[in-house]
Amino acid sequence: MPRIPVSTDQAPAAIGPYSQAVRAGDTVFLSGQIPLDPATGELVPGDVAAQARQAFRNLEAVCAAAGGSLDDVVRLGLYLTDLGEFAAVNAAMAEFFSAPYPARSTIEVSALPKGAAFEVDAILSLR
Repeated sequence: MPRIPVSTDQAPAAIGPYSQAVRAGDTVFLSGQIPLDPATGELVPGDVAAQARQAFRNLEAVCAAAGGSLDDVVRLGLYLTDLGEFAAVNAAMAEFFSAPYPARSTIEVSALPKGAAFEVDAILSLR
């Protein structure tokens, strides 16, 4: 099955040798999105909730470029530099997703690119 890259200027450009997303059949694998403003390439100011909202907006833009939406997300991976911020990230996520919610893992990491406090990746099903 061929890998078809997906990209949009409505989300930050990849900052390494990877695609914003790759489609294989009806499944789209979305690379991690950190809270970069797509227009400036800089981290958005604010707390982890503000960062999560921007990362989810970036993810939403890549979903749209792939022909889907956040409603088509079947799995999320959340990465936080401080699990003490778990409740704030949950509240931000609830602004973007509704039941039935995607499957999810949440992992504390020691650091993220560009000093971000939050990153999200996803798998999208276009069936």
